Amino acid sequence: MLIANAPCSWGITGSASNAYSWQQYLDQVAEAGYRGTELGPYGFLPKDVGLLRDELARRDLVLIGGVHVHSFGDATSAPDLLATLRELSALMQSLGAGHVVIMDRSEFYPKGQEGVLDAAGWAGLTQMVRDAQSLVEGEYGLKLSFHPHIGTAVEKEDQIDRLLAETAIDLCFDTGHHAFWDQDPLAYMEKTFPRIAYVHLKNVDPKVRARVLSGELSVADSYGAGVMCPLPDGIVDIQAVMQLLQQRHFTGPIVVEQDVASNAVETPLQLAARNLAYMNGINS
Repeated sequence: MLIANAPCSWGITGSASNAYSWQQYLDQVAEAGYRGTELGPYGFLPKDVGLLRDELARRDLVLIGGVHVHSFGDATSAPDLLATLRELSALMQSLGAGHVVIMDRSEFYPKGQEGVLDAAGWAGLTQMVRDAQSLVEGEYGLKLSFHPHIGTAVEKEDQIDRLLAETAIDLCFDTGHHAFWDQDPLAYMEKTFPRIAYVHLKNVDPKVRARVLSGELSVADSYGAGVMCPLPDGIVDIQAVMQLLQQRHFTGPIVVEQDVASNAVETPLQLAARNLAYMNGINS
């Protein structure tokens, strides 16, 4: 299985004003030993197909997919979503990357109302998901999946179940985001496996998570406190997750993601390399 990484592991969450240039990111993800990468925020890596193809090839990297974050709670934003997905899908198609991932934007929601939608808001979300799938899969022949994410309208199992029941979309399943709320990632993967098209591997520090669940620490502050810890160090049994994927002959992308704590002593490059060494130990 090809194990990829993503720009977010270097703290890159937007197309500009990042601590690392796109050249530095590509250099370091390759140096860490990865052979695959996600696109990252649209516009961070070059949109020029020829340039990006050459830069990836020079580092022996392949592009495996692109993730787009959108305010699904705002029904008026549907035209913007489809316009961006057209550009993103054309780029993926040109570079031979078969996957696009969409996810809800946590920053859209007011503090204390994270992920809260009324009936009309949920209807708007599901309609946008259906329209996005029709576009990406119907017009571009790519696979679209939805990423449940902390602080959004689709994060807990009942919400994910509802999305799967009311749409035909499959999941980009994130082990860390699922475990964040003390849910069992492995059990849910077994339950929904035919609807999992893409996997993000993250792990969770149980001590930091306990502070969130008790109300001592906010969701927003938990990232800086290191709630998403390196793969070898957390409560999610990543080895069991990989065994399940291998036993079920999973063929979709597998992406390591590492949110870096504010007090981290390792650099993103060091963390990425340590996570890959751990993954290689599982697969050996």
